Amino acid sequence: MPKIKSHSGAKKRFKRTASGKWKYKQAGLRHLIAGSRPNHSRLHRRSKVLGKTQGEVLDRYLPYG
Repeated sequence: MPKIKSHSGAKKRFKRTASGKWKYKQAGLRHLIAGSRPNHSRLHRRSKVLGKTQGEVLDRYLPYG
């Protein structure tokens, strides 16, 4: 049986943690941030973890990762 191709966009944006959850970097720190509050930048600096339902979708996008 042939291998399944991984989704190229998902490969660049998500990593799997040791416990099997999906980790990603939250958007919102690239541009138009001059007028935003400092708390916004600080909260967006950390990586986030996907929820269970979104993680199941990502399992189909990245079958080997």
